[in-house]
Amino acid sequence: MHHMFKDHGRGEERGFLSPKNKNCSRLELRRGSQALVASLAGSLLPGSDRSGVETPEHVQREVSDLQEEGKNAINSPMSPALADIHPEDTQLEENEERTMIDPTSRDDPKFKELVKVLLNWINDVLVEERIIVKQLEEDLYDGQVLQKLLEKLAGCKLNVTEVTQSEIGQKQKLQTVLEAVHDLLRPRGWALRWSVDSIHGKNLVAILHLLVSLAMHFRAPIRLPEHVTVQVVVVRKREGLLHSSHISEELTTATEMMMGRFERDAFDTLFDHAPDKLSVVKKSLITFVNKHLNKLNLEVTELETQFADGVYLVLLMGLLEDYFVPLHNFYLTPESFDQKVHNVSFAFELMLDGGLKKPKARPEDVVNLDLKSTLRVLYNLFTKYKNVE
Repeated sequence: MHHMFKDHGRGEERGFLSPKNKNCSRLELRRGSQALVASLAGSLLPGSDRSGVETPEHVQREVSDLQEEGKNAINSPMSPALADIHPEDTQLEENEERTMIDPTSRDDPKFKELVKVLLNWINDVLVEERIIVKQLEEDLYDGQVLQKLLEKLAGCKLNVTEVTQSEIGQKQKLQTVLEAVHDLLRPRGWALRWSVDSIHGKNLVAILHLLVSLAMHFRAPIRLPEHVTVQVVVVRKREGLLHSSHISEELTTATEMMMGRFERDAFDTLFDHAPDKLSVVKKSLITFVNKHLNKLNLEVTELETQFADGVYLVLLMGLLEDYFVPLHNFYLTPESFDQKVHNVSFAFELMLDGGLKKPKARPEDVVNLDLKSTLRVLYNLFTKYKNVE
């Protein structure tokens, strides 16, 4: 059964796909720009509240003008196409300010990758809720999806109205959701670079800041592109004129910095200042691991990929500590991401049992082919077991 309702706050239709379990709903968000323009034109045609006779040409011209006006209203100032703002395109109050991402920044591959990774992460988290997010600023601004996301991540239930169509109701819901987010993030010292108005205003930069903070806080099993910076156009109306300026906004830094692990080690220096020596380190570690894995007729040639599923890490720990690892404790041929994370996590447990410190890297980082994380893990093994025959 397919239920539809109209969201008059943004001229969209939302569809809930009702399965047998009525508590599970599928939220599909579809843009209704053309329908809204048509309805605007249809409801405001001359004749209903005017006296006099309109010629067909005059009616057609007014319909055309009205459609164009409707399009301008729907294509809000957050649209990337409006880098050059003109007074006729934007209706700002005196001293009111709007921001938008510069089109060149939107086309940057690292920015696109950040948006894609966060979109996929949200949809993975909410898959059981049957919620599908297609566009961050259009689907998250009213608080509905953010509520479900936070409840799923934090394992809590927020006391908010499930479906709210009015702007006041949406902002009240957003206020409740963001207060819960702030309670989680404040003790960790996160800079809160968003607000109810910026999220509800579909400010993509603010929404991305929020999602990156949530992903880092909840240790999401994703790999965010590092050092993503965008140019933001800020438009303010002063004395009836629009003034624009550009600022640089940093969305992500190094993963270790975002995770709160500020201490740098030899591998940070190696990657940043001595990439030419990286191949030497990799060859030394390959020689070390193959010295032991060869006993099982296994061979490593690529450190980035061959340890990502955790199998070689588990087997290597057994060889280094001279014991057999029962096959039922790990997945010998892992297929899913979760199975690979299980294997790497299990290998980390074996390392702790062997007297090693807890690895600085996360299991998810190794699975996501992060070379620096993999090298850190293997170097710790090399340091302790380099003399083991």
